Amino acid sequence: MKNALRKRKLISAVILALLTSSCAEEPLVKPTEPDDSVVPYSDTLAGPGQTDNLPGHKPLTGIYAQYLPVKNFIRHMVRSHGFSEDYLNGLFSNATRLESVLRLENAQGYQGPVTPKPGSWTRYRKQFLTDAHINNGVEFWSNNADTVQKASATYGVDPEYIIAIIGVETFFGRNVGKTRTFDALATLAFDTQRRSKFFTTELENFLLMSREEGLPARETVGSWAGALGLGQFMPSSFRSLAVDFDHDGKRNLWQPHDAIGSVAHYFSKNGWQVKQPVTELIRGNAGASSITLSTDHGNEYWRVHPNFKVIKKYNNSDKYAMAVHQLAQAIKQQYVSTAISRY
Repeated sequence: MKNALRKRKLISAVILALLTSSCAEEPLVKPTEPDDSVVPYSDTLAGPGQTDNLPGHKPLTGIYAQYLPVKNFIRHMVRSHGFSEDYLNGLFSNATRLESVLRLENAQGYQGPVTPKPGSWTRYRKQFLTDAHINNGVEFWSNNADTVQKASATYGVDPEYIIAIIGVETFFGRNVGKTRTFDALATLAFDTQRRSKFFTTELENFLLMSREEGLPARETVGSWAGALGLGQFMPSSFRSLAVDFDHDGKRNLWQPHDAIGSVAHYFSKNGWQVKQPVTELIRGNAGASSITLSTDHGNEYWRVHPNFKVIKKYNNSDKYAMAVHQLAQAIKQQYVSTAISRY
């Protein structure tokens, strides 16, 4: 009887041990099935996230917290380009809507017929055909003569037009803009309608450019519309046409060497024909091959050539292209005269 009782106790102990062991191996919470709709990302791909010192692992907050287009944009950047969601949430949570950018964009929104005001070309010309622009253009050319000559020879672009673009765009680097590019592009992409698609694409390119070039996205500044550097490249143009002309491993359009090379490359890719005419003054309107500019003393008529249209790829304005052309010629004339007087 005692042996039978001991045997039953022994069997009970063994069963209890087995049950205890089984429970210890069972997880407290079963793992969920993987969600195929979520694309994993890697923090190591975030690029400038470390530079910006933005806190991670936080939800989207701030002015864009309830913006579905912003959330969709972040999702797109994570899935398509491997950005960290935490990094992008941090960027947009710290974004500022720029009222000054909204005012400038809205001011350009009128799409109806425009009647040119008499003398509009005279007034426009006075902004750029100044002694200061010409003298500083000659100085900029002299200070960067080797780079200008190299860029001209490499890309087949007349040097005076490289100089003139930088003069018209930023007064040779003095006016590159002080607006935070991320805030400007976010405002234009998500708080306007007329060109929101264009600026959303530019914002995408800006974030990619920031990662590729190691630039802190929250600190980079430029024009109110997102243009960057001495040559005022939009981010998409920066990524496709900017060059590392001094071969230091970076495309830095805020310094002359890369800016000069990049402007020349831009012209070359858009079909510039070296040593070919740009435009000349004619007696009357010649149809599609000419333009009309209003001066204080009546209209001027100019025959335009393919190179004139290349300048307009930079800014689709006849007055802009003419200002670049005439500034280029004025700088060249004084540069040559200065060089001759030295000998």
